[in-house]
Amino acid sequence: MTSKMLKDVPEYVSRCLQLAVLLEVSAYPKPGNVHRTADFEETLYEHFLASAIAVGPYFKQAAKQGVLVHHGKIGFDRVRVGKIIKDAVVDVSSWQHGGNTVLGSIILLVPIAVAAGITLAADEFSIQKLRRNIKSVVESTTPEDAVNLYEAISIAQPGGLGKAPKLDVTDATSRKKILEEKVSLYQVFKISAPWDSISSEWVNNYHITFNIGYPFFIQQLEETKDINTATVHAFLKILSEIPDTLIARKVGVPKAKEVSAQAKTVLEKGGLTTPESRHLLLKFDKKLRDPTHQLNPGTTADITSAVLALAILNGYRP
Repeated sequence: MTSKMLKDVPEYVSRCLQLAVLLEVSAYPKPGNVHRTADFEETLYEHFLASAIAVGPYFKQAAKQGVLVHHGKIGFDRVRVGKIIKDAVVDVSSWQHGGNTVLGSIILLVPIAVAAGITLAADEFSIQKLRRNIKSVVESTTPEDAVNLYEAISIAQPGGLGKAPKLDVTDATSRKKILEEKVSLYQVFKISAPWDSISSEWVNNYHITFNIGYPFFIQQLEETKDINTATVHAFLKILSEIPDTLIARKVGVPKAKEVSAQAKTVLEKGGLTTPESRHLLLKFDKKLRDPTHQLNPGTTADITSAVLALAILNGYRP
């Protein structure tokens, strides 16, 4: 797909990313997460649907900034990724009452949207070029972007944040220090990358998304011819190889590794492809559910939405 084939690149990118969010939350049974056949008491499947609609204009805005970068009208440092993320979080909060639904996905997908705008505007879309542009986008972020992200987190109030040794998001003085010390959002994520996979994706050029999740998703799609199976299996693949950092912050790394080992077993047994392995998957989903969501692999879900975004931008249609 190239911009010559499109009437409106930003609109196209927005639709691709909204579809990614919708397909991710609809995949079932995605262990320990909200999906189309399972809710949390306070956060329902419908809250995610509303969030996917609410975030659309901000994906469009991000892609438009990318188009402007391509045409030399603004520099990478004027994209204002942090402001787009914050504005999206505010609007998502006004469209549903289920609390934090897609903060992690927004943080991952906004740079993808900007990069997709750049790449499509150049009439030469490829996954490799998209990835190179993502790297430029995140590495060019500013201290203002970081402050806006901190404000977005304050608005979304996600669980399981943990404490950072420096510039902790819950410390009221952090935003002032960021501006005074000129710490970019990319540099902030370098600090949090060791214990947060979303931060790690930013500073490692989306390693999990591009190197683990996306190839496996495409392989599963070719083998099973089923979007739900491919999505659930990609989720399990990511979880099996990368212990979920949300779980790790809540209940410790050993427990997160235990969950990953269980995900690996379920996937090796067949996941959704046999009656026996499907039963095992359903048991795994049930095991990860408790009222406090201590074993919710929420970060894995966010990365899965980024995997789907790549596939859809690259032409996949359900």
